[in-house]
Amino acid sequence: PATHHIKMIADFKRRFIVSLIFTLPILLLSPIIQEWLGFNLSFAGSNYLLFLLSTFVFFYGGWPFLKGIIQELKSKTLGMMTLIAVAISVAYIYSTAVVFGLNGEVFFWELATLIDIMLLGHWIEMKSVLGASNALEKLAQLMPDIAHIMKGNEIIEVTIGELSKDDRVLIKPGEKIP
Repeated sequence: PATHHIKMIADFKRRFIVSLIFTLPILLLSPIIQEWLGFNLSFAGSNYLLFLLSTFVFFYGGWPFLKGIIQELKSKTLGMMTLIAVAISVAYIYSTAVVFGLNGEVFFWELATLIDIMLLGHWIEMKSVLGASNALEKLAQLMPDIAHIMKGNEIIEVTIGELSKDDRVLIKPGEKIP
């Protein structure tokens, strides 16, 4: 399980970095960003280039969320993956329609930045979960496997799971406390 988790962390990191690299030209080619920053970078086919870059980010960076919505729908437990997948899909489909003739504005920069932020968040979350899991495993390793309980004048060796609330436990020198 830990190696699978490590691979997933590496996958989210890679998807985040690659998507972030593709997001930079998406931002530069986005009309609203150009308007906000006061420059114009439009040329013949710039909307199609914006579409192609965004298509890559949508499918590559958004894949964990698109895959997640399918799993959540199958298990009938809608959650964060569904929310993200719906948001990026609506932005992608609508913006694609605008590039190919629908009147409106493209939302590719919102799509790309949302994917980037969600990938970053999941990457950080997964690293934290792995760190906490490792800490719990190390803590569990500190627990001894056996304990010595006193029953009258007799000392009985039992597993930790057999201990009860009122047991009197004998801890010998150098032993870990159960």
